[in-house]
Amino acid sequence: MKDLLIAIVEGLVDDKSAIEVTVDEPNAEGITVYHLHVAPDDMGRVIGKQGRIAKAIRSIMRAGAVRVNEKVMVEID
Repeated sequence: MKDLLIAIVEGLVDDKSAIEVTVDEPNAEGITVYHLHVAPDDMGRVIGKQGRIAKAIRSIMRAGAVRVNEKVMVEID
């Protein structure tokens, strides 16, 4: 799942070396939280107008997680 998130974001940003993903252990409800960090200049590209790209990234991650019986949440920091 981490690789999927990195692959999605690499296509959006200019500074690929600044992409950083940290993964929290599943909480009580079984949700794994992925924290995405990108360069400040690329933050707008990842969030998109009115958060549309961020919503799309979260939707893709949820769809991928369903295939492997996981629950995920993506936080963009």
